[in-house]
Amino acid sequence: MDEKTICQNIKTIRQRNGWTLAQLAAACGLTKGYLSRVERSEKAPPYTTLNKIAHALGVEVTTLLARDLVPRPAADPRISIQKSDRGTYIRGAGQPACYDYQILAGEKAGKNMEPFIIYAPHELPKMFSHEGEEFIYVLEGALELIYGDEVYRLEAGDNAYFDSRVPHSGRSVGEGAAKLLVIIYLYKRHGR
Repeated sequence: MDEKTICQNIKTIRQRNGWTLAQLAAACGLTKGYLSRVERSEKAPPYTTLNKIAHALGVEVTTLLARDLVPRPAADPRISIQKSDRGTYIRGAGQPACYDYQILAGEKAGKNMEPFIIYAPHELPKMFSHEGEEFIYVLEGALELIYGDEVYRLEAGDNAYFDSRVPHSGRSVGEGAAKLLVIIYLYKRHGR
């Protein structure tokens, strides 16, 4: 997917909501200047930033990733099917120590989980902290997971399930990038 489209979608949805950049900045905890750069950029911001922006705008992250913003009514709103050729793949925001990731689930009303595939870089990206819980399953390779003050080595078949409010990050170790199945549970939608 063209990452520039994601940036344009942010601006389009913001404007549809009748919001200024300052209003969106206040709602998602980012600066007006940063959001202005995001809207003009050709590179999508990291997933955690997209999630903050989507939540502030009142939409699912997958809405920001849509090729077009015209909603398509589902035959059954309780289920979302995404064919393999419709996945969204994002290269790590043009930064060498950012994750490449693929969004796995499309839109579904009331969705509380965000599943995706991550290809972890070998350089340690910044530490992340966000609401919810996170599950990581190593599909291929090996991952060094930093969680708070602890460091864990996870190899193919290993997994971790944790409170994602604790600062965390990870990097590939060994040859090739670690391929991870990651599911973020956004319990904030339930008011917890």
